[in-house]
Amino acid sequence: MLAAIVAITPLAIDMYLPAMSTLAKSFGTDVTMVQQSLSIYLAGYALGMLTFGPIADKIGRRPLVIIGLIGFSVVSLLLALTQTIEQFLVLRFLQAFIGAAATVVVPGYIKEIYGENTAKGMSYVSLIMMLAPLIAPTIGSFILELGDWHLIFFVLSFYAALLLVLILLKLKMPSDTDKLQRSQKSFFRSYYTVFSRQGVKLHIASGVLTSFAFFCYLTASPFIYMEVFGLDKSLFAILFSSNVGALMLANIVNSRIVSRYGSKRMLHAGTFFATLAAIGLVLVNVFDLSYHFTVMMLIPLMGALGIMSVNADAIVLMKFKQETGTATAVIGTLRFGFGATAGPLLAYFYTGTAVPFASLMLFAIVIVALCQTLQNYQSKSHTFTD
Repeated sequence: MLAAIVAITPLAIDMYLPAMSTLAKSFGTDVTMVQQSLSIYLAGYALGMLTFGPIADKIGRRPLVIIGLIGFSVVSLLLALTQTIEQFLVLRFLQAFIGAAATVVVPGYIKEIYGENTAKGMSYVSLIMMLAPLIAPTIGSFILELGDWHLIFFVLSFYAALLLVLILLKLKMPSDTDKLQRSQKSFFRSYYTVFSRQGVKLHIASGVLTSFAFFCYLTASPFIYMEVFGLDKSLFAILFSSNVGALMLANIVNSRIVSRYGSKRMLHAGTFFATLAAIGLVLVNVFDLSYHFTVMMLIPLMGALGIMSVNADAIVLMKFKQETGTATAVIGTLRFGFGATAGPLLAYFYTGTAVPFASLMLFAIVIVALCQTLQNYQSKSHTFTD
C-alpha cells in the first residue's frame, strides 16, 4: 500500500511519455514545449516535499496522505480536460506539488513499521516501486491504443481515487492517533534540527551522490546504447530492463541480509563494489571495448547503487523520531536537485563517447566513499572523546 502511494510519482512522470507528440499536436505547439512539463513536474514535486515534510511532522501523516491523494486525483482530472499548453504546464506543477503531500510521509510510516529494520522495509517498497517506471510507458502506450492522451490522466485520477478509498479503510497506524510522536517545532526549526543532527550530513550526502550517479545513467543511457554503440530501440529496452532488474535483485538481497549485517555495513559493502564496477566501466570505455563489457560493468554497478541508496536513507531516518517528514523532504529535494545537474554536466563534458558518463559516475561514488571514511573517523573521534 505504501509502495502504491509512492508509485504515483513515477506513474505521473512516465505514463504520458508515449503521448508527448500527440499532446504537442493537440495543443498546437512543438514537442520541446511539452517536454518542459517534465522539468516543471520535478520542480513542483521538490517544492511540495519541502513544504509538506515539516507539516506532516506537526499534524500527522494520515491527513497529508488524504489531502495529497484527493488533490492529485482532482488535478489529474483537470489535466484530462485542459485545452491549452499553458493550462497543462500550470496543472502539472500543481499535480506534482500536491502529490508530494502523500509521498513525503511514506518513509516515516516505513520506519514506524520496521523500526531497527527500516532498511529492510525501504528495500521492499523500492522493489515494488521500481515496477512503476518500468511498466508506466507500456501502460501509457496501451491506453493510447484505447483512446487519446486525455484518457491517461483520467486513469491517473482514478488510480489516486481508488488508492484513497484503500487508505481510508486500511491505513491505521499508532502514530496517527499518538500526538506525542508529533513535532512541536516550527517549520524552519524542523529543518535546522535535521541539518544540525550529529552524524546525518555525510549520510545525506552519500544518498544524494548515489542518486546523482543513478541520474547520470538515466540521462545518458539512451545516447550511450543507441548513439555510441549503435544499438536499436528494442535492444536498448532489453538492456535498460536488465539494469532495472539488477536494482530489484539488489533490493531483494538487501531485504534478506540487512537485518543480520546492519545498514552501515551494507552501505560500505555497496560502496566498495560500486567503486570496483565504476572503475571497470571507465576502463572498458577508455579502451573502447564492445558494448557487452559496458553492460557487464553496469549490472553490478546499478545493483550496488540500489543497496547504497536504501541504506543511506535508512541510516538518516533512524536518527529522527519526530522529524522523519522533514528529513525525507531534505533527502528528496537534494536528490532531485543534484539529479537535475546530471544532464548539463554530461552535456558540458560531451565527447561523443561513454567516457564522460562513466567518469561522472565513478567521481560520485568515490566522493561517497570519502564521505563514509570521514563519517567513520568522526564516529571514532566521538567515541574516544566520550
